[in-house]
Amino acid sequence: MSSVGLERDYVQSLSRGLTVLQAFNADRPAMTLADMSRATGLTRATARRLLLTLVALGFVCTDGRTFELTPRVLDLGFAYVSSLQLPDIAQPFMEALSDRVHESVSASVLDGAEIVYVARVNTQRIMGISLAIGSRLPAAWTSMGRVLLAGLNDDQLDTFLDGLVMTELTSQSITDVAVLRTEIHAVRSQGYAFIDQELEEGIRSVAAPLHDRRGRTLAAVNVGTHAARVTLKELRGTILPDLLATARNIESQLAKR
Repeated sequence: MSSVGLERDYVQSLSRGLTVLQAFNADRPAMTLADMSRATGLTRATARRLLLTLVALGFVCTDGRTFELTPRVLDLGFAYVSSLQLPDIAQPFMEALSDRVHESVSASVLDGAEIVYVARVNTQRIMGISLAIGSRLPAAWTSMGRVLLAGLNDDQLDTFLDGLVMTELTSQSITDVAVLRTEIHAVRSQGYAFIDQELEEGIRSVAAPLHDRRGRTLAAVNVGTHAARVTLKELRGTILPDLLATARNIESQLAKR
């Protein structure tokens, strides 16, 4: 669709309503009208109309002063996960892999500059944050993110890298765009990605792509480990082959759908 068509059909009120929903997070679970206005840049009057509409629809609740999300918001995310079909197909294979390697196994998709978890088998918490379906992490410094970025075409990858704000999350993090580009091209060639403590100290992971029948990268699956427990040699020599075999098995089932 042309930019002219997009401008003509763009529904600003819907956009603003979604902005209001996205303004809630772990740091802002409940907000007043003034809070929402500051968080979104909307006027208090506009924020009030949108919030009261969301209250009427059941996505937000209020005590008359503050507003909070309701569980109904989960319907939006679960609708996507259900339509994706990937979690239902991948889950048994991921559980079997986790049982064999005794580590957490996850699957994610790319959304802008982040990966979004769509399936997970958790054995124990190895990161400083709790990961679950819907959790987001920066794509550039995760093994699944680099696999998904490797699945982009060159123009898409250039756009991503041009807009990326480089961050040193740990002393191991890649902080040079040229180096990151080289790493992503290497991932594209080899068909998997390793991350060694770039996202969080002590965390290592390896990821592989999940392709559709046309060879396009749909998602990524990974095994996450703790550096004190699993060496890079073990990650490469023992876990990687099992992960790649699991990815091929998932792809085989996806191709039947």
